[in-house]
Amino acid sequence: MTLQQIEDAARAEHLAVMGGLHEDGETVLLLGPGEPGFWAWVQTSPEFTDGAPDRLDRWSARVIGALAATLGARAVFPYDGPPYAPFIAWALASGQAWQSPVNLLIHAEAGLWASYRGALILSGEVGLGAPAANPCPACDAPCTTACPVAALTPDGYDADACRSYVASPEGTACRYRGCAVRRACPVSASYPRVEAQSAFHMTHFLKDP
Repeated sequence: MTLQQIEDAARAEHLAVMGGLHEDGETVLLLGPGEPGFWAWVQTSPEFTDGAPDRLDRWSARVIGALAATLGARAVFPYDGPPYAPFIAWALASGQAWQSPVNLLIHAEAGLWASYRGALILSGEVGLGAPAANPCPACDAPCTTACPVAALTPDGYDADACRSYVASPEGTACRYRGCAVRRACPVSASYPRVEAQSAFHMTHFLKDP
Protein backbone atom coordinates (compact mmCIF):
# COMPACT_ATOMS: atom_id res chain seq x y z
CA MET A 1 0.00 0.00 0.00
CA THR A 2 1.30 3.44 -0.92
CA LEU A 3 1.22 6.68 1.02
CA GLN A 4 -1.03 8.14 -1.68
CA GLN A 5 -3.60 5.38 -1.17
CA ILE A 6 -3.59 5.97 2.58
CA GLU A 7 -3.92 9.73 2.11
CA ASP A 8 -6.88 9.19 -0.23
CA ALA A 9 -8.61 6.94 2.31
CA ALA A 10 -8.04 9.47 5.08
CA ARG A 11 -9.24 12.35 2.92
CA ALA A 12 -12.59 10.62 2.45
CA GLU A 13 -13.17 11.24 6.18
CA HIS A 14 -11.74 14.79 6.08
CA LEU A 15 -8.53 13.65 7.73
CA ALA A 16 -5.01 14.46 6.54
CA VAL A 17 -1.71 12.67 6.97
CA MET A 18 0.25 15.31 8.92
CA GLY A 19 3.57 13.46 8.78
CA GLY A 20 5.08 10.07 9.23
CA LEU A 21 8.14 8.19 10.34
CA HIS A 22 9.67 4.73 10.37
CA GLU A 23 10.15 3.14 13.77
CA ASP A 24 11.09 -0.42 14.72
CA GLY A 25 10.23 -1.80 11.29
CA GLU A 26 6.84 -0.08 11.24
CA THR A 27 5.42 3.12 9.75
CA VAL A 28 3.69 5.66 11.95
CA LEU A 29 1.36 8.06 10.14
CA LEU A 30 -0.02 11.00 12.08
CA LEU A 31 -3.58 12.06 11.28
CA GLY A 32 -5.06 15.51 11.79
CA PRO A 33 -8.02 17.53 10.53
CA GLY A 34 -8.28 17.66 6.76
CA GLU A 35 -8.93 21.24 5.76
CA PRO A 36 -10.89 22.91 4.45
CA GLY A 37 -14.15 21.38 5.61
CA PHE A 38 -13.19 19.25 8.60
CA TRP A 39 -15.38 21.01 11.17
CA ALA A 40 -18.52 21.04 9.02
CA TRP A 41 -17.98 17.34 8.29
CA VAL A 42 -17.62 16.13 11.89
CA GLN A 43 -20.64 18.10 13.06
CA THR A 44 -22.89 15.93 10.89
CA SER A 45 -21.63 12.77 12.60
CA PRO A 46 -23.63 10.72 15.15
CA GLU A 47 -21.20 11.73 17.90
CA PHE A 48 -22.04 15.40 17.44
CA THR A 49 -25.80 14.85 17.52
CA ASP A 50 -26.29 12.23 20.27
CA GLY A 51 -25.79 14.58 23.23
CA ALA A 52 -23.10 12.42 24.86
CA PRO A 53 -19.76 13.88 26.04
CA ASP A 54 -16.33 13.63 24.36
CA ARG A 55 -17.80 14.13 20.92
CA LEU A 56 -14.59 14.71 18.99
CA ASP A 57 -12.63 11.96 20.74
CA ARG A 58 -15.43 9.47 20.11
CA TRP A 59 -15.60 10.51 16.46
CA SER A 60 -11.82 10.06 16.17
CA ALA A 61 -11.95 6.63 17.79
CA ARG A 62 -14.71 5.41 15.47
CA VAL A 63 -13.44 6.87 12.22
CA ILE A 64 -9.72 6.27 12.66
CA GLY A 65 -10.43 2.83 14.12
CA ALA A 66 -12.43 1.92 11.02
CA LEU A 67 -9.74 3.38 8.77
CA ALA A 68 -7.10 1.27 10.53
CA ALA A 69 -9.19 -1.87 10.08
CA THR A 70 -9.59 -1.16 6.37
CA LEU A 71 -5.87 -0.51 5.88
CA GLY A 72 -4.61 -3.36 8.04
CA ALA A 73 -3.12 -0.93 10.56
CA ARG A 74 -3.33 -0.26 14.30
CA ALA A 75 -5.00 2.90 15.54
CA VAL A 76 -3.38 4.88 18.35
CA PHE A 77 -4.80 7.98 20.03
CA PRO A 78 -3.14 10.78 22.01
CA TYR A 79 -5.73 10.61 24.79
CA ASP A 80 -5.38 6.86 25.49
CA GLY A 81 -3.24 6.20 28.54
CA PRO A 82 -1.29 6.12 30.65
CA PRO A 83 1.03 5.17 29.15
CA TYR A 84 0.47 7.72 26.40
CA ALA A 85 1.77 7.33 22.88
CA PRO A 86 4.65 9.76 22.11
CA PHE A 87 2.78 12.00 19.67
CA ILE A 88 5.02 15.01 20.24
CA ALA A 89 8.17 12.97 19.66
CA TRP A 90 6.59 11.41 16.57
CA ALA A 91 5.64 14.83 15.22
CA LEU A 92 9.16 16.18 15.76
CA ALA A 93 10.63 13.12 14.04
CA SER A 94 8.27 13.37 11.06
CA GLY A 95 10.08 16.18 9.28
CA GLN A 96 6.80 18.12 9.13
CA ALA A 97 6.70 19.73 12.59
CA TRP A 98 9.12 21.55 14.88
CA GLN A 99 9.27 23.30 18.23
CA SER A 100 8.24 26.93 17.73
CA PRO A 101 9.75 29.93 19.56
CA VAL A 102 6.89 29.66 22.09
CA ASN A 103 7.51 25.90 22.48
CA LEU A 104 4.24 24.87 20.80
CA LEU A 105 4.49 22.52 17.86
CA ILE A 106 4.42 24.26 14.49
CA HIS A 107 3.42 22.23 11.45
CA ALA A 108 4.59 22.96 7.91
CA GLU A 109 1.02 23.53 6.68
CA ALA A 110 -1.11 24.00 9.81
CA GLY A 111 1.28 26.34 11.61
CA LEU A 112 0.45 26.66 15.30
CA TRP A 113 -2.95 25.08 14.63
CA ALA A 114 -1.13 21.75 14.54
CA SER A 115 -3.24 18.99 16.06
CA TYR A 116 -3.33 15.22 15.85
CA ARG A 117 -6.51 13.18 16.14
CA GLY A 118 -4.72 9.85 16.06
CA ALA A 119 -2.12 7.76 14.27
CA LEU A 120 -2.02 4.70 12.06
CA ILE A 121 0.75 2.18 12.64
CA LEU A 122 1.44 -0.13 9.73
CA SER A 123 3.85 -3.02 9.54
CA GLY A 124 6.78 -2.46 7.21
CA GLU A 125 8.09 0.80 5.83
CA VAL A 126 5.67 2.77 3.68
CA GLY A 127 7.43 5.30 1.43
CA LEU A 128 7.21 8.81 2.91
CA GLY A 129 7.48 12.23 1.33
CA ALA A 130 10.47 14.51 1.68
CA PRO A 131 10.89 16.54 4.90
CA ALA A 132 9.50 20.07 4.79
CA ALA A 133 11.36 23.27 5.63
CA ASN A 134 10.96 24.71 9.11
CA PRO A 135 9.26 28.12 8.62
CA CYS A 136 10.43 29.59 11.93
CA PRO A 137 14.04 30.62 11.13
CA ALA A 138 12.83 32.96 8.36
CA CYS A 139 10.02 34.45 10.48
CA ASP A 140 10.11 37.54 12.71
CA ALA A 141 8.27 35.50 15.39
CA PRO A 142 5.09 37.51 16.06
CA CYS A 143 4.00 34.56 18.22
CA THR A 144 6.46 35.61 20.93
CA THR A 145 4.66 38.87 21.71
CA ALA A 146 1.06 38.08 20.72
CA CYS A 147 -0.31 36.92 24.09
CA PRO A 148 -2.30 39.82 25.63
CA VAL A 149 -1.30 38.82 29.18
CA ALA A 150 2.11 37.29 28.41
CA ALA A 151 0.86 33.89 29.56
CA LEU A 152 2.51 32.15 26.60
CA THR A 153 5.98 33.36 25.66
CA PRO A 154 9.41 31.85 24.96
CA ASP A 155 9.96 31.90 28.73
CA GLY A 156 7.12 29.49 29.47
CA TYR A 157 3.40 29.04 29.83
CA ASP A 158 1.20 30.21 32.70
CA ALA A 159 -1.94 28.11 32.25
CA ASP A 160 -3.80 29.78 35.11
CA ALA A 161 -3.22 33.27 33.73
CA CYS A 162 -4.25 32.06 30.27
CA ARG A 163 -7.44 30.45 31.52
CA SER A 164 -8.39 33.50 33.60
CA TYR A 165 -7.92 35.81 30.64
CA VAL A 166 -9.79 33.60 28.17
CA ALA A 167 -12.73 33.43 30.60
CA SER A 168 -12.82 37.21 31.09
CA PRO A 169 -14.71 39.79 29.00
CA GLU A 170 -11.36 40.94 27.60
CA GLY A 171 -10.61 37.41 26.40
CA THR A 172 -13.53 37.17 23.97
CA ALA A 173 -11.33 37.02 20.87
CA CYS A 174 -9.24 34.17 22.27
CA ARG A 175 -12.34 32.37 23.50
CA TYR A 176 -14.23 32.46 20.20
CA ARG A 177 -11.48 32.82 17.58
CA GLY A 178 -8.70 30.78 19.18
CA CYS A 179 -5.46 31.58 20.98
CA ALA A 180 -3.95 34.92 19.94
CA VAL A 181 -0.49 33.37 19.85
CA ARG A 182 -1.60 30.64 17.45
CA ARG A 183 -3.44 33.19 15.30
CA ALA A 184 -0.35 35.39 15.10
CA CYS A 185 1.67 32.72 13.28
CA PRO A 186 1.89 33.56 9.55
CA VAL A 187 1.55 29.87 8.66
CA SER A 188 -1.54 29.56 10.86
CA ALA A 189 -3.04 32.58 9.12
CA SER A 190 -2.96 30.80 5.76
CA TYR A 191 -4.46 27.57 7.11
CA PRO A 192 -8.24 27.23 6.56
CA ARG A 193 -9.29 26.26 10.09
CA VAL A 194 -12.66 27.77 11.02
CA GLU A 195 -13.09 29.79 14.21
CA ALA A 196 -15.93 27.57 15.44
CA GLN A 197 -13.46 24.71 15.80
CA SER A 198 -11.14 26.87 17.89
CA ALA A 199 -14.08 27.97 20.03
CA PHE A 200 -14.96 24.31 20.67
CA HIS A 201 -11.47 23.57 21.95
CA MET A 202 -11.38 26.75 24.05
CA THR A 203 -14.65 25.75 25.70
CA HIS A 204 -13.08 22.47 26.77
CA PHE A 205 -9.93 24.26 27.89
CA LEU A 206 -12.04 26.37 30.28
CA LYS A 207 -13.92 23.33 31.60
CA ASP A 208 -10.87 21.13 32.23
CA PRO A 209 -8.20 22.93 34.26
